[in-house]
Amino acid sequence: MMKSAKKKPIKQNKPDYTSRSLKFSWIAALITALSVLGHRFSVIDFQPALFGIAIGVLIGLTAIVTGLIGTLHAIKAKQPEIVSTMAGSMLGFLVVAPFFVTLLSGAGAPQIHDITTDLEHPPEFVAIKPLRIAAHNSLDRLEPENLAALQKAGYPDLGPLLLDRSFDQVFNQAVALVRQRGWTIASASVSAGRIEAISTTPLMGFKDDVAIRIQAEGNRTRVDMRSASRVGKSDLGANAARIRAFMADLDRQ
Repeated sequence: MMKSAKKKPIKQNKPDYTSRSLKFSWIAALITALSVLGHRFSVIDFQPALFGIAIGVLIGLTAIVTGLIGTLHAIKAKQPEIVSTMAGSMLGFLVVAPFFVTLLSGAGAPQIHDITTDLEHPPEFVAIKPLRIAAHNSLDRLEPENLAALQKAGYPDLGPLLLDRSFDQVFNQAVALVRQRGWTIASASVSAGRIEAISTTPLMGFKDDVAIRIQAEGNRTRVDMRSASRVGKSDLGANAARIRAFMADLDRQ
């Protein structure tokens, strides 16, 4: 009788976590970059851009987890090239890190996008109004209904700046500071005591509108400021931070 041939054990192909992690991370980087650049150059609108970034972040997180699993397997198998298994995780981290840093920086900020130092009579936008479209946030300060209360609770320190300088001096210093920041000046009217400008974020190209009102009050000059985002229900604290920084610099002049 012939001996039955021994069956060779079938090798099971183990999943290549390193390769998968790299693929996920590159896909995440590509989707995120296209979303950011698409909005920056006005190819896609705000909502699709944010959706694309969210998809990129999710894929980036998948790349991180997949890469970590591959690294753990490499450590367990005592493979010498452990660093190569971490490449996908590191690239995925670079994709998702800016997103979470932005969220953390705005944690606790009220869900508002129009901030002013004068809640009863906020500086008006005149030259900038025609530059806005229907899809942008309203400048009527009607949404949300408790906007003033939310700002008081979130930014109780914001208020007008009173300076012991002449109106002309303060106005010229304010214009100079606007230019130093690289904001686009839409209007600078000495007679109206109003400066209107547009601040554009360098990465996504988000536009926030700024109105600065300068008034003489006796021997002093009062400065009020308003900063409003064109898109998004929440500004993650960006407008309040802009006002604080500008007022501080103007005070130090």
